[in-house]
Amino acid sequence: MRLIGAKRTNERAFTLAERDDRLAWILGSSRSGSTWLLKMLSELQEVVPIDDPHLGHHLGVWRPIPLAWATAEETPRLTTLTEVKRDKPDYFFSDRYRDAWLPALRDLVVARFDAQAHDIAGPRGVRQPTIVVKEPGSHAAALLFALFPRSRLLWLLRDGRDVVDSWVDAYRRDSWALDEGAYPTSNHGRLHLVRWLSSVWTYRTQVVQAAYERHPAPRRALVRYENLRSNPAAELERICDALELDVSGQRLRSIAEEHSFERVSAADKGAGKMVRAATPGGWRTNLTAEEQQAMLEIMGDKLAELRYLPGPGAVAA
Repeated sequence: MRLIGAKRTNERAFTLAERDDRLAWILGSSRSGSTWLLKMLSELQEVVPIDDPHLGHHLGVWRPIPLAWATAEETPRLTTLTEVKRDKPDYFFSDRYRDAWLPALRDLVVARFDAQAHDIAGPRGVRQPTIVVKEPGSHAAALLFALFPRSRLLWLLRDGRDVVDSWVDAYRRDSWALDEGAYPTSNHGRLHLVRWLSSVWTYRTQVVQAAYERHPAPRRALVRYENLRSNPAAELERICDALELDVSGQRLRSIAEEHSFERVSAADKGAGKMVRAATPGGWRTNLTAEEQQAMLEIMGDKLAELRYLPGPGAVAA
């Protein structure tokens, strides 16, 4: 394989084709603190951050479309185009021709990530960087690990009710998300939006959980947002262990303090901002009783399994 960046240096260039164990994915659900986590890891010189490449959204197109949650007779079952079409020979990513397209797709992703890694790590003189990818389309986790079986997994998990609450806030006038495809939601559309977002959180959580359980323990870490919020330095230490990064506790405490929610200026956080509240359990006051019930109907079983509902061992919120 041609090494991306070879024209920029006479030295042998780094390539993921040889070292995909230096690739790590932050997977889970958007609005779970993934941007915050990536920013903290970006402070480490050996880390190359890649923020929202959206591979999963291109490779895991939703079926049915979100409009179904407002028009169907009953709450639809969420899946992806790949799952619907995988046994159809003419479908581009069909199982029948997987041996043809999978290596080619891997080469494409390697070339793209290598190019960015050389741009960032090259000037730093880092010869073996760790590429940390924050991938919002986490519902493509199975395919990502088929492409890169030796890569690492950081499963960032947050109470789905707080995730939905945060996304509902993003669908408002003057929201940070309007430039990225969101829109102001009408009053009569909020409940449908809650159901759709609850379905997305549940599906993504199931897929990432399955990938986590299949992945070798030394190359994975489960990070609960609630723990990251309460003790970020300790969670960063666990994450660095999973990434095989040797970083001092003092350095991690300094990074955690520098990127704390309290350090964000008042003008850059709050309702409608990308950095919103960072307070677990805010859904209790921000969402109506009907919206809360709708969430439980869709994600209740998964919340209970992951200890987010009241009971022995429940996560404090």
